[in-house]
Amino acid sequence: MKNETPDAAPTDIAVVQFKPLKGDIDANVFVLSEIFAQLSVAPPAIVALPEACLTGYFLEGAVYELAMSADAFAHTLHAAWRSGAGADAGAVDVVCGFFENADGTFYNSALYATIGGAEPRLTHVHRKMFLPTYGVFDEDRFLSRGRHLGVFASAFGSAAILICEDAWHSIMPTVAALKGARLLFVPSASPGRGLSGSGELESVAHWKSILRASASEHGVYVVYAGLTGFEGGKGMSGSSCIISPAGTFVVEAPALDACILRAQLDPAEFEVARATLPLLGDLAGVLPDLWFDAEIPLPKRVENG
Repeated sequence: MKNETPDAAPTDIAVVQFKPLKGDIDANVFVLSEIFAQLSVAPPAIVALPEACLTGYFLEGAVYELAMSADAFAHTLHAAWRSGAGADAGAVDVVCGFFENADGTFYNSALYATIGGAEPRLTHVHRKMFLPTYGVFDEDRFLSRGRHLGVFASAFGSAAILICEDAWHSIMPTVAALKGARLLFVPSASPGRGLSGSGELESVAHWKSILRASASEHGVYVVYAGLTGFEGGKGMSGSSCIISPAGTFVVEAPALDACILRAQLDPAEFEVARATLPLLGDLAGVLPDLWFDAEIPLPKRVENG
């Protein structure tokens, strides 16, 4: 896949920090259509939405009732855009998390699609690879994990999606960047935990540290879209943000409020970051030696019977 951006001009992006009603897809689609109506006044090239955006996150067994195919979900977003922006509104690209039913196998997924116009166009689906099953999390009991990290063409250029815990494992943004991604989307539904000395939630401070490191080490833009609101007494930490390839915050949202962030992604910043700190190029040269190091233990083989 080519790494050149489709256009040298900056790409306008909107990040929607969404506050869903748990389990009520119709109500959430209605709210989303109102948000789309606001955005359609000056449409961005890309709209980024959180993990489990239209259902809420803590569903447990209800995930089987609310999950839908990627194609059906793309059509749901398409209908919401046409309802809010109008049938004659132009197309917009969207990233959004959802629970996917893929012929009876269920995933925590996120798609990249173009909506508006006559029909939606589905470009890419990422299925969450790291399913947290500890503390308040129980994903592995109800969902299957994805097995591939793909890179796809976005309105900004080559991009990848990492869903929530995917981004906590540093190998994931590394692999995405090595495959050519210059933009990482991170849809998330992260409960807030702890309180740091500065008054910021410890979980939010840790998220910011991880996202900044991913951006600056690999010279990529990072777009983090966080769910907000409360589910069963658990407060989602919001804190959506966009981080530049230099590791600086372009724009940030508060933890608790539903809101919209707008910013421009400048391809020149990507080029400068890669030129001034070429860590990714260094890694590409050294990686074969690391990958085939005999001292790295291989997974143990499990014998049947």
